[in-house]
Amino acid sequence: MLEEQLSRPGRSITDARVLAVMRRVPRHEFVPEPLRRRAYDDGALPIGYGQTISQPYVVAFMTEQLRLQPTDRVLEIGTGSGYQAAVLSGLVAEVFTLEIVEPLARRAAADLLRLGCANVCVRAGDGREGWPEAAPFEAILVTCAPSRVPPPLVAQLKDGGRMIIPVGPLEQQELVLLHKQGGVLEQREVLSVRFVPMTGGEKNIPPR
Repeated sequence: MLEEQLSRPGRSITDARVLAVMRRVPRHEFVPEPLRRRAYDDGALPIGYGQTISQPYVVAFMTEQLRLQPTDRVLEIGTGSGYQAAVLSGLVAEVFTLEIVEPLARRAAADLLRLGCANVCVRAGDGREGWPEAAPFEAILVTCAPSRVPPPLVAQLKDGGRMIIPVGPLEQQELVLLHKQGGVLEQREVLSVRFVPMTGGEKNIPPR
């Protein structure tokens, strides 16, 4: 996966810490049993409830763009399988991750705990609202696509922090990288992608 997908020309992931954690995290543990033989393929895979585990390259690319530091506290919107949270777990101090589909949130929480990701806190709830009581965050990573960047997430991004988020309709999404500095929000498109849409809801369970 690292040699054929992450380090090949035109797709080069160069951050040594990101490459190391991508090598270390067992992606197959986050893929449904019938699909585990395809866990390291160059593509997204279904995980149930209309959701997917992202392509390995996209996980690595989004992670690298955030320029994470070991002391960072990170908010993830769209836990899904828990794989992206596990990758973040190996790079930062704390990860707070929200998933709208409660059964996925519960399964991801159990898998992350089983695999020793003790610095990840999982909640089932509406990602559009973020996690205000744990804010601010040095970085925010979003794995579902709204039509525009939700203002509560911008508000919860620490000054000097970075957010990466897919924006747009299913047929035409762009990963947008935002940098908040001195109250000014800079943003630029960095990659064309295709993520599941961001939805809203009322399901919440206490964080573990």
